[in-house]
Amino acid sequence: MTPVTHATSEDRGENHWLLRFEVHLPCAYEDLWPALSTAAGLRGWLAAADVLERRLGGAVTLRWLNTGTTVSGRVTAWDVERVVEYTVTEHGRLRFHLDPVGTDSTVIRFQAERGGTEEDRLDALAGWHHHFELLEAALHGHPADWSHWTDARWAELRGRYAAFSRT
Repeated sequence: MTPVTHATSEDRGENHWLLRFEVHLPCAYEDLWPALSTAAGLRGWLAAADVLERRLGGAVTLRWLNTGTTVSGRVTAWDVERVVEYTVTEHGRLRFHLDPVGTDSTVIRFQAERGGTEEDRLDALAGWHHHFELLEAALHGHPADWSHWTDARWAELRGRYAAFSRT
């Protein structure tokens, strides 16, 4: 079962998009925070954090291990165990806002602001959806094995987002 229960995108004009995801995970926010805010945690589901200064204004460089894409930027929000936001080249603003649900469940309210075409929007929706599935697996002790990564799941999700966009 996918942890993504809600994903939307909003056209902000001039090839600019706001993507929103609501991700429900069966873990306490204290356990989830390191996966979003540490180099070891990010590597298990998203990217290698070659540079990660864990503070507001700190430098960040992320290298996607499935594509080789490298982006750099700054930590633009930092509220320990609640909000982390990275603003980086190419991918734009990436904001993770954690809301605890009881003691053993957390909702991530994720927003990504980025430029790009309609094709880029569909790529990003599928990519983030897939990465959130990888996050859930990493939290259950199965971090991504990037040496065996294929784009099959991403392609399936992209097809679903494309079909949904046409309806």
